[in-house]
Amino acid sequence: MSGSNLLRELKRRHVVRVAVAYGAAGWVVLQLADFLLPTFGAPPWVLKVLVAMVALLFPIALVLAWAFEITPEGVRRTVPESSAAARPREAEHRVGRGLNNAIIASLVVAVLVLAWGRFGPNRGTASAGGSSGPRAGESPGIPVVDSIPARSVAVLPFESLSGDSSNAYFAGGMQDMILTKLAGVGDMKVISRTSTEAYGSRPQNLRQIGQELGVAALLEGSVQRAGNRVLVNVQLIDARTDGHLWAQDYTRTLDDIFKVEGEVAQKVADALQAHLTPAERQRVSTPPTTDGDAYDLYLQADRHARRAHDDNSLVAPEMPRAIRLYEQALTRDSTFALAAAALAEAHMEMYFFAPDRTEARLAAAKAAADRALALQPDLGEGHLALALYLYWGRRDYDGARRELELARRSLPGSAEVEVDLAAIARRLGQWETAIAGFRKAVLLDPRQPDNLTQLALTYQMLRRYAETDSVFAMEARVARDSSEVHLVRLWNHFFWKGDNLDELRPAYAALTPGSDRYIVNASGEFSVDWFSRDFAAAARRVRADTSADWADPNNIALPRELYLAWALGASGDAAGARTSYMAVASRARSALGAHPDEPELHLALGFAEAGLGHAEEAASEGRRAVELMPVQRDAVTGPGYLTYLARLYAQVGEKRQAIDLLDNLLTMASGAMLSPARLRLDPFWDPLRKEPAFQELLRERGPVPTSPERAPTPASQASTTSEPR
Repeated sequence: MSGSNLLRELKRRHVVRVAVAYGAAGWVVLQLADFLLPTFGAPPWVLKVLVAMVALLFPIALVLAWAFEITPEGVRRTVPESSAAARPREAEHRVGRGLNNAIIASLVVAVLVLAWGRFGPNRGTASAGGSSGPRAGESPGIPVVDSIPARSVAVLPFESLSGDSSNAYFAGGMQDMILTKLAGVGDMKVISRTSTEAYGSRPQNLRQIGQELGVAALLEGSVQRAGNRVLVNVQLIDARTDGHLWAQDYTRTLDDIFKVEGEVAQKVADALQAHLTPAERQRVSTPPTTDGDAYDLYLQADRHARRAHDDNSLVAPEMPRAIRLYEQALTRDSTFALAAAALAEAHMEMYFFAPDRTEARLAAAKAAADRALALQPDLGEGHLALALYLYWGRRDYDGARRELELARRSLPGSAEVEVDLAAIARRLGQWETAIAGFRKAVLLDPRQPDNLTQLALTYQMLRRYAETDSVFAMEARVARDSSEVHLVRLWNHFFWKGDNLDELRPAYAALTPGSDRYIVNASGEFSVDWFSRDFAAAARRVRADTSADWADPNNIALPRELYLAWALGASGDAAGARTSYMAVASRARSALGAHPDEPELHLALGFAEAGLGHAEEAASEGRRAVELMPVQRDAVTGPGYLTYLARLYAQVGEKRQAIDLLDNLLTMASGAMLSPARLRLDPFWDPLRKEPAFQELLRERGPVPTSPERAPTPASQASTTSEPR
């Protein structure tokens, strides 16, 4: 049969129309399956089977179209062209029109499906802002990964093959350094370290991990160190097929090993066909130091800093060790800009979370950040550290945001940058912007507990306690140690309903005495005793601790001695309480000489004056603290100072002012510091309980509990170790 005759015969037998109709219908079926199968919980292999079936049935459909035809009498074998001449042409045209209509209908449906996928209401949840609300079945504020970018990678924990367990830090440090290099490539999505740690070094189900992390590729590695020799093995795996994309071994000396991270990052980028700008290529290829000993000290410091950074409650015990090692690394190599940036961030975390609110700490952080940027002006980590200094240390929100935008240029995939931008928005009362920012951080680092913590705390401040609980539940599933998440989740329930003190006691009792977790939760145990009205036990908790200050849920740090004064006064030890109040007053007055505008010092002095019977001075100091930290300046901490002012008013007998403040505070975002449940249960508000206005306030919020026989003096706000950034 000639070519022209074959084409004429294909047209007569409607083979071309069948091919077009089959292709359009098959595409529609696959698109609908891709949309609907996850809704019904179908495993990924179901869609793959459908794709294979559609592909296999295509040639069969063409063969059937050639061999058979649809006639008014039904389906029958196609007769040769010479035998079909006598058939009425209207019947043939009717069949052709039917196929044309099928093609048009399939194409219309295809366009509708494509439009829905592009512009439907659920699109965009994986972008920065996300949608205005969560999908059905989605945890509040948790983004859903709609598709996996082809240029996306997660670096799994590197396996340490060194015989000496003390060298285990080296493998983790190399993983971090490679991640640092990859995070600077704007054309790639790179999942942060904390999201990969739960999977181990050589997990089995790589496809599932790729789906959970939303990446197309996974980088595995192992490190073996023996003396000055280091063997590094890395392999890049396609998470969708389990196929190897690239693998290589590196045998280096310690003085040359720091170049490996850049080489690996470049190979990964090339394998995923990522585009690197000239500046990115320069950053990737430039080693952080040329001194092997300095590099080794940096990796040792990084191990302690990672623990502290991942869990704010461990900053006080872990970060000083990191600081000493970073300083030693800089002594070895004074041009080690990355170490200087890490040192600056370590100082700022000590300042904010330890808390060590001293000018000396701030000066050390600023000097280290300036040093890093003088050595390397485009260093993202340096700009990030300077942003923390401006944000936490000076509350210069505009300056901090400028530095974070500079950091984002060289760290385009950094979840930490997004978290800090969201945290600043939260301080400014831009709540929806903050929620969107924390959602983006969760997308970039989906299994990082602190990202989820910050999102949960934002809901908690807004008194959206059910949503807070849902996010904490997700965090418990991804956290390496769920005990702390369990505690903050119980406290959220307390703020919400106030009926679970019996659950909080065993949760604290389960902590191992002497452990870091036990030590940092001393204030939380105090709060359980306080709300249980076991004031003698509360006093023992304070005396057993050695911290200078305790921070409340909004990170307002007050002297631990003040908590002791409250507990002693409530237990009836007036003389002991007076001694503690005098000590607090002396310390506060001395510090105010050097820092007259520090609101925490004025607040501490105010409570000391109240305990010593100086009502006018107490109220004046409390109002001064509020003036220095108004809600307009800080929508997170400002309501905390107002809550303390209301407590001062209640303590010194200015009941009307206290009740008016409480009424106003319940309209603000301050859900951890003040909630209806806390008002009903906190012993500190006992001086107000017989006031009709206070009873009316509580009636609007719920039942008033029976008043105790004796009203104690001020109570603690300390409850958890999770604090807003």
